[in-house]
Parts: sequence; C-alpha cells; structure tokens
Amino acid sequence: MDKECTIADRLRHIMRLRHLNQRRLAEILRLDPSNLSKALTGKLPFTEGLVNRIVVDLGISKAWLQRGVGVPFEKEAVARELAITVPIEPEEVASGTPVYDLDVTAGYRSLAEIFGEIHPVGRVMLPEIPGNCSLVKVRGDSMAPKICPGGYVAIRPIVNPRNIFWGQIYVVELEEMRLVKFVRRHPDPGKIILHSDNPRYDDMDVDRSDIRSLYIVEAILNYEVQ
Repeated sequence: MDKECTIADRLRHIMRLRHLNQRRLAEILRLDPSNLSKALTGKLPFTEGLVNRIVVDLGISKAWLQRGVGVPFEKEAVARELAITVPIEPEEVASGTPVYDLDVTAGYRSLAEIFGEIHPVGRVMLPEIPGNCSLVKVRGDSMAPKICPGGYVAIRPIVNPRNIFWGQIYVVELEEMRLVKFVRRHPDPGKIILHSDNPRYDDMDVDRSDIRSLYIVEAILNYEVQ
C-alpha cells in the first residue's frame, strides 16, 4: 500500500484481508464499536495504546501500520504446505516420518503418553519434513483454509514451552483439550492468544501456566496420504 495512506486506511486493508466488519474487529480489540468507528473516520486519534493493541491482537507489523514500512505480516509461518501425494511405507521401514491414525484435536490425554502406547500405521518419506516429527490428522475447520479438515500436520515437540515463536502454528495441550492454532503474543505476558485461521472462530486467551506441552507444526499436508 502507498505510504501516504493513513493508519485507518491500512487497518481497513487488514479488515478486508481478514473478512472482518467493524463490529467483529471491535470485539477482537475489546473496544467500544462506536469508538472504533470514530477512529476509522478520523474523529478520534489512533493512540499509542490503541496501535499496540491492534498490532498484538491482529499480529501485524507496527512499522507497517503506523508508517507503511515493510509488509503487514513480517513473518511467515514456519509450517510449509507440501503439495504432494505420497504413499505410506510399512512401519518396518526404518526411515521416514511416522504416521499416526490419530486426530490431534480429539481428546485431552498428552500426546507423549499416546505416542508411547500406539504404533504408527506407517512412515512417509518426505525430505522436507525435519527429524523428530510425527504426522497426525487435524479434524474440524477452525484452521481452514490453512489446514483443511482431515489434513495432516507434521509436529515436533518443544522442550521448553516458554520458548514460543510468535505467529507460528502449534498444537497446544491444555488440561482438558488439545488445539491446533496460531499462537500470538498477549498484552499480558502471563497469557497467550490462540488464533484460528477461520474467521468464524473467536480468539482464545490462555494462561501460559495452563499449557502442558507444545508441538510446533513444521509442515502441512492438505492431501490424502495413501
């Protein structure tokens, strides 16, 4: 976008990209809808506090929002979509990424415990997937279109859950559920924001102390693994 555009212009651009109306954006930013409308029409200023809230809650670049410098989203997700259909090799094959007939979003038991009890249904030979990963299914459409319902994700355990790469996709294990979401920085350092790619789903605020474990999504296979 032109650097001569205003903050309001750039915010409207993000609203179009995310398919957000003013009411929904006000909910995400926890603002009075009338105050957001006034800011967008120039009747109220975009204060430093409001700019910071927009940057954190929408996961966009502050330099771009304020001055039009760079791009709206400074980082691309680590997870790459692998546009390939590959066969599952027998489990006896020594190498390759193990594939589990497991819906990663179902249930609440820890994945480490489940992986210790069940055997992979096979292995997939894909050099693009890093070592120490496992392939699991994702049901539901909360991460669509980034992750299609029934697609597979290659996940890798994070040793220290305190080390989070903001804006990346993770499997987040909580006491009563497992979720696949973008993880974003929260204004409160004791919390994180779990964000869905599907705009029909609301963001979730989660206490960092409630996270049992994290698995980063290294790759996405939105194709049937045969």
